Amino acid sequence: MTALEPQSINWQVTSNRQAHHTDRFSSQELILRRGQSFSFSLSLNRSLDNGESLGFIVSTGPYPSESARTKAVFPLSSGTSRGGWSAQLVSEQDNVLTISISSPVSAPVGWYTLSTEISSQGKDFILKLGMFILLFNPWLPEDDVFMSNHAEREEYVQEDAGVIYVGSTNRISMVGWNFGQFEQGILNICLSILDHSLNFRRDPATDVARRNDPKYVGRVLSAMVNGNDDNGLISGNWSGNYRGGLDPRNWNGSVEILKQWKNWGFRPVRYGQCWVFAGTLNTVLRCFGIPSRVVTNFNSAHDTNRNLSVDVYYDRYGRPIDKGSDSVWNFHVWNEGWFVRTDLGPSYSGWQVLDATPQERSQGVFQCGPTSVAAVREGDVNLDFDTPFVFAEVNADRITWIYDLYYNTQRKNASDTHSVGKYISTKAVGSYSRMDITEKYKYPEGSSQERQVFEKALGKLKPHASFSATSARHLAGEEKEPSISGRFKVTGLLEVGKDVSLALLLKNLTSDIKTVTLNMTAWTIVYNGKLVHEVWKDSVTMSLGPKEEIRHPLKITYAQYEKYLKTDNMIRTTAVCQVSDEAEVLIERDIILDNPSLTLEVLEQAQVRKPVNVQMLFSNPLDEPVKDCVLMVEGSGLLLGSLRIDVPALRPKERSQVCFEILPTRSGTKQLLADFSCNKFPAIKAMVPVDVAE
Repeated sequence: MTALEPQSINWQVTSNRQAHHTDRFSSQELILRRGQSFSFSLSLNRSLDNGESLGFIVSTGPYPSESARTKAVFPLSSGTSRGGWSAQLVSEQDNVLTISISSPVSAPVGWYTLSTEISSQGKDFILKLGMFILLFNPWLPEDDVFMSNHAEREEYVQEDAGVIYVGSTNRISMVGWNFGQFEQGILNICLSILDHSLNFRRDPATDVARRNDPKYVGRVLSAMVNGNDDNGLISGNWSGNYRGGLDPRNWNGSVEILKQWKNWGFRPVRYGQCWVFAGTLNTVLRCFGIPSRVVTNFNSAHDTNRNLSVDVYYDRYGRPIDKGSDSVWNFHVWNEGWFVRTDLGPSYSGWQVLDATPQERSQGVFQCGPTSVAAVREGDVNLDFDTPFVFAEVNADRITWIYDLYYNTQRKNASDTHSVGKYISTKAVGSYSRMDITEKYKYPEGSSQERQVFEKALGKLKPHASFSATSARHLAGEEKEPSISGRFKVTGLLEVGKDVSLALLLKNLTSDIKTVTLNMTAWTIVYNGKLVHEVWKDSVTMSLGPKEEIRHPLKITYAQYEKYLKTDNMIRTTAVCQVSDEAEVLIERDIILDNPSLTLEVLEQAQVRKPVNVQMLFSNPLDEPVKDCVLMVEGSGLLLGSLRIDVPALRPKERSQVCFEILPTRSGTKQLLADFSCNKFPAIKAMVPVDVAE
């Protein structure tokens, strides 16, 4: 009798991928989710004889072992088994066996090799059958990443486009982002990120074994998405000078970043800022099957010394000073991943902060999280991972100091306990509206619970503090009550290319006449508060009668700020008001200027595999020409890769109209994103939903 051997195998890719919710991936591989069975048919050269047997071996990683659960050997049986890997004979017909294999719900994710072990005529031999990819399974109640709500699971695992909130507390705006986790080649690049991590390079066997745990995978990815320690994905740059790379504002999504990282030999892509890190990490998490979302915290504190207060410095003339390492960012973007915290207990499960922006080292590496959002809300800063840092981002006090350069002295000007951690925002499920999730991170500002949580956290971080946080706050508030108050009011349109018109409103709070000396400055800044250049300053002395309110108009011309404005379009105005010999009052406001609008119009009904014409409209609002114009377009399911179009220079006030074609590959509502840049406007964004019919 001839030896038993397999002739061919049918992986039943289409039906398996549908059953495993992996049918949206563009690649042709067999992509499966753990804890769920898959079927294939195996043709043999003859039927199985008595005394002959078939078994299977699955393995993952370079050093598979049964003890580490990165390898399993199991027989073909007729019954089902619980827990581990198992193979079941479903049917046998004309030498064709239909076999169902089940994986354990705790299997590591990644590439697997499947082999068969044949015992025939006293001989044993092993044949490799093929390879498949195993992912986390948010559809399965037993999986650590299980998400029960269907609409949320569709949004946080299956949605491949979204928006990220940016701006400032008084002007929240959004940018579109193409996550593109199902695009051709992206899953393989995401898997290769794990194989480039420091953990894998140091100890590949242990690293691969630990890929069964979303906590571990999330933490490794938070380190790998930034390029700081490990030749990770993206090089961060907040200098305002982006030569040698792309201005972070020019990216439309993660796909081009991931492809470029691979094509450049796994060297960090230049450049990113927080939303770029977060958008890219979101792609990788969703790709692996970990439900995730992008979250923006406005007035985000960066506390470097774990004292839950952030010190900000100005000189007597109102000029901001780079002193100390603390800062408050206009906004900061991170991610939340959804999984259980087996290490902390059920009350800390659910959303976990993962932050790939390199700010502080954690265990020697630029990584952050997973931090339980519930732990942050309750002030449990003693829990893993990086809870004190995230707690400070949303809760720190902001202390303003006036620093005298001549005498090298500083005076505390104000202590603000409630401006940090505002409007914590994420995209709503199933729509483009903003969902405010601030209450998930902290109790209402000023409530007794919020004070108690702050005390508790400070006590855990500084157990030897001799007085309570509240008395410290009272001490901070012992400065003399100010005799005047003020604020900046915008009085004109805030547009790039136009003068900025403001008024400083001042009010005398006393019944005496007050003489006020105003030292005012305006600086262009990057969104993390980094100063770029002083563009305007003025000093004036005025007298205010009892209870008098005055309005002092001021103007910053386009000529003054034009050369120094960065893509954030942010200007920080400050005024230090010196009242006779009393304490100074500091007034500040960050202003964001609007770019001219960019319009995208889809000119006909979109259908799968049928070219669709789109036009872009842009008008140059300036009294001078703009040149070096480039339009970058992308959208998952609408274009393969991205489209770059060089646009002719525009004369003053001239209108540009550019037509281009897209070719939809998938039906449903897709998002088309455009970025227009030129010498005067480095990053103008537009997005349009495209409904693609079958």
